[in-house]
Parts: sequence; structure tokens; C-alpha cells
Amino acid sequence: MVSLATFLGIVVLGIAAGLMGAMVGLGGGILIVPLLTLIFHVPIHNSIGASIVAVIATSSAAASTYVKDRLTNVRLGMTLETFTTIGAVTGGLIAGAVSKDFLSGLFGAVMIFVALTMFRGKHEGKVIPKEPGDRLGGDYYDPYLHKEVSYQVRGLPIGLGAAFIAGNLSGLLGIGGGVIKVPVMTMGMGVPVKAATATSNFMIGVTAVASAFIYYSRGMIDPLITAPTAIGVFLGARLGARIAPRINTRHLLTIFVVVMVAMAVQMILKAFGIEVR
Repeated sequence: MVSLATFLGIVVLGIAAGLMGAMVGLGGGILIVPLLTLIFHVPIHNSIGASIVAVIATSSAAASTYVKDRLTNVRLGMTLETFTTIGAVTGGLIAGAVSKDFLSGLFGAVMIFVALTMFRGKHEGKVIPKEPGDRLGGDYYDPYLHKEVSYQVRGLPIGLGAAFIAGNLSGLLGIGGGVIKVPVMTMGMGVPVKAATATSNFMIGVTAVASAFIYYSRGMIDPLITAPTAIGVFLGARLGARIAPRINTRHLLTIFVVVMVAMAVQMILKAFGIEVR
């Protein structure tokens, strides 16, 4: 049984993860799994199962707002999602066959990789205005910059390969895949960070559903852990989606990077049997 204090604590955790995840397009799972594992001592397979369900809540909460604001590039999202879903099913099947220590170490390593990638690439790649007839490009109004932003989408083969890897990590680690897709879209495909964030949020729900069935069938989704996590993430994601277009994302990414590195180190130490109190 889960105590009331633990239940409420997980809800608060979910709100924080959903808020951050919605604003940077990473789904919140990159925070949910280590926090559930390190603070609430939830087995990592169950943490990943809860994260996958919460990722669906994040996507559902944020997607409608982003689509309404024209930030989401639906055509690009559906193009990438085919490869992401295949990767998610593959990752979900692999996850049940590996040990908790391996997953902890792998999760920590992925977090450090993502943190370094985001730290080095906080500035967007070159954004080229969309040309007439461009089917994958997009445009939206940026209230922070007070102007209309138009962009072309380049490097689609790179994006498709990254989408498969992102889906695989989503199914294996429950992190939504945005940790790969957002940096690739911004630095390799010429998509502005806010559009990449919104498009990532649009995709991660579909990706998570694909692997959630696998975790559920293996009994890795604990309702007493998953329910408060999903509630908190849903609330946090709704708030994050409203705040994100109006803030300077670079400042948020800097904070996010610092938090990820700190938790990554603890996850890696945990993989080697070293508990940090």
C-alpha cells in the first residue's frame, strides 16, 4: 500500500516533471524515472511503466494547446512518428529482458548525453524561412519575439533515424523520446526550439501508447504509483504548455541540464550499488 504522504509526494513530483517536460518537449520521463527510483525507492521497471503512462498524459495535456497556437508541425510529427513507434515497440520488448542495474546505468548515461547535447546546443541551428510549396516546413507567431516565425525542415533522413532511436529509448527507459528528437530537430533539421518542443509533445503520446501495452502485459505498471504520477504530470503539463511560448527557453534549458547531470550521477552510482543519501 502507498501512504497518503507518498501519494501526495508523487503527485507533486509529477507536477514538477510535467511542467518542465512540457516546456522543453522532453515528456517529463527524464525526471520521473530517477525521482521515483531515488526518492521513493520504486523499482526501476515500475518507474518506467509509470513514466510511460505519465508521458501519455503529458502529450494529451499539452498537445491541444500547442496545436491551437500553431506551434505543432503536425505533418512533420506524423512523418517521424512512424519510425518512432517501431522503435518504441522494439525497446519495450527489450526492457523486460535486462536487469534493473543495467537500466539504471543506461538511464544515467543517456541523461548525461542529453545534458551535454543540450548544453552545447542551447542555441538553435540556422533557421531558413519556408518557401512556397514546402510541405514539411511551418510557421507560427512567437509572443516572446513579437513576430511571425517561418522555417524550412531539412535533413529528413537524419530525423527519421533519430526518431527510431528516440522510440527505442522511450520503450526501453520510459523517457518519451523527446530527449533525442528535440535536439535533432533544432540542431539538425532547422526547426525552431519552440516548434520542435510542441511537435515532440505531439508525438510522444503515440509513442508511449505503443510500449505501454507491453509493460502492462508484463505487470510492470503499478496503479498506486502510476495514478498519482499521471495526475501530477497532467496538471504540470497543462501549466507548462501555457507558459512555454512566453518565456526564454534558453534559461529553462540551463536549469534542466544542471538537474539532469545531478540525477544522472546518482543513477549511475546506484547501478554499481552505491546509494547517495
